[in-house]
Amino acid sequence: MDLQSIRRDYNIGHLTESDVPNTPFQLFESWLNNAVECGLNSDPTAMTVATVDSNSHPSQRIVLLKGFDESGLRFFTNKQSHKGKDIALNPKVSCHFAWLALERQVHFRGNAEPLSEQENDEYFYSRPFESQVAALISNQSQPIGSRDELVRYYQEQLEQYQGKQVPRPQHWGGYRIVPSEVEFWQGGEHRLHDRFIYRLESADNWSVQRLQP
Repeated sequence: MDLQSIRRDYNIGHLTESDVPNTPFQLFESWLNNAVECGLNSDPTAMTVATVDSNSHPSQRIVLLKGFDESGLRFFTNKQSHKGKDIALNPKVSCHFAWLALERQVHFRGNAEPLSEQENDEYFYSRPFESQVAALISNQSQPIGSRDELVRYYQEQLEQYQGKQVPRPQHWGGYRIVPSEVEFWQGGEHRLHDRFIYRLESADNWSVQRLQP
């Protein structure tokens, strides 16, 4: 396979100064709505979250965005997972959205802050029963002997909690990524991409600057 010959041009559109609002969340909401409405085959709310461990080794994984507003982006996970342990040691994270069919990317950098117990409960009990049980039985990122072992335990707990409220594990909950930088990327012809970066200068005050491709 000749990987060097695999290429395509980007010609869907441009991102201009007149398209860039005062805060990044207005533009992000517009782009996310476009991704959802276009019915992309991939999950439009999927984002890659990067963390760093105690040895300064970075890790990335894909999680699903479960809400956002001017205060930041929200996602949920097992806090005893690899990413949860990383965030406990170093809350600085980045996350990345790639809507490649639309020739768009968005990159956030900031701090991950734990959500409240009320927010954790509200989202946990909005999930399907089966997903609640899965969160209860999984020691995320820990070794297990086989899939059969995992499924057997899962089925046992499904039966045990049938018709009952599943207790939310205390180690299961969410984070809010509070951004200090947000970059928008729109593919351009001849690799002359449009890039704009927002930087938080003070509370609710963002600067915005065009970057070279």
